[in-house]
Amino acid sequence: MPSNDSRPVNLDLTKFSFPVPAIASISHRIGAVVSWVGMGFVIFVLNRTHGSPEGQLWFEQLMANNFLAQFVAWGLLSWFGYYCLATLKHIVQDLGYLEDLQGGRRISWAVLLGGGVLAIAAGAYIWA
Repeated sequence: MPSNDSRPVNLDLTKFSFPVPAIASISHRIGAVVSWVGMGFVIFVLNRTHGSPEGQLWFEQLMANNFLAQFVAWGLLSWFGYYCLATLKHIVQDLGYLEDLQGGRRISWAVLLGGGVLAIAAGAYIWA
């Protein structure tokens, strides 16, 4: 039985232009997932370094000589910093501030730019 449904089956999300508050909110959710997955790595490293001075030496050498470990640490720090800023944004808006369209755009841009600054700061901390 043929259908007269003309709705698209697969939406091409690249055709849509998302508003800045939506991008900030979606990024906040992605940051939560990355932070929770990253906690597994953090717990592993803490377990390995906590037991002995050899574990601490292992971590120091890993961070000094392994670009992949440095990149993962930078990514986790960057996403976690953004996640914290976006969480503060949601708390401010839940308290009733900057809930209008213009205020939502302003605070979303501030969070996105602040996340970029934190990512640069994390990179400077790790690679400097």
